[in-house]
Amino acid sequence: MKKHHGPHPGIVAIVYSLLLALTVISYNIPGATRINALFQFGAAIPVGIFTAAVTSRLHFLGVNVTGVSIALYGGIAASVLLILSGLSTWASTQPDIANDTPVVHALQHLGFGCGGYAFIVMLGLMMAGISVPSLFGHYNPRWLVWLGLVLAGFAELSTLGLIVPQLVWLLPVVRIPSVIWMIGTGFTLRKTREGGGVSAAA
Repeated sequence: MKKHHGPHPGIVAIVYSLLLALTVISYNIPGATRINALFQFGAAIPVGIFTAAVTSRLHFLGVNVTGVSIALYGGIAASVLLILSGLSTWASTQPDIANDTPVVHALQHLGFGCGGYAFIVMLGLMMAGISVPSLFGHYNPRWLVWLGLVLAGFAELSTLGLIVPQLVWLLPVVRIPSVIWMIGTGFTLRKTREGGGVSAAA
C-alpha cells in the first residue's frame, strides 16, 4: 500500500478559512482597507496550494480524467483572481489614487468582480472537477461529493449576476459552504492506494 505525500489539504483549507474570516472582519472595520487587502491576498495562497495538493492526490490515486485538469485550472484561476482582488483593494488606498473618486470606484468594482463573481465561478470549476471523479471513484463521503456538485452548479449560475445584479446572493451561498467542502474534502480524500492505482471515469 502506497501513501500520497505533500501538503495536507485539510490543514491548508483551515488556513484559508481563517484568512477568509479575517477578510470579512477587516472589511467591517473603518480604515482597515489595506488590512483587508492583505488578508484577501493571503487567502489566495492556500486556495492554490489546496488545489495543487488535491489534484496531485487524485493523480496519485490513478485518476486520469479531464475533470482533474479542469479542477487545477479552476483552482489556480480562483487563486489568481483573489490576488487581483486584493491588489485592486490595495491600489485604491494609495495616496495618489485615494482622492480620485472615479478611479477608486473603478478599482472597487474590479476588486469585487475578481474576488466575487470571477472567483466563485472558478472555485465552482475546481469543486466540480474534484467532485465528479470522487463520485465515481468513491474517494470522498457521498454527501460531501454532492455538496461540491450542488455548490458548483450555483457557482456557475452566479455568472448571470453580471447582468442580473439581484443574483448577487449566490456569492455568499457558495462561498460560505465551500469552506466546509474544502475542509471536509481535505481531511477525507483517500490518501493511499494499492498497487498501481485505479482509474475513474468522468
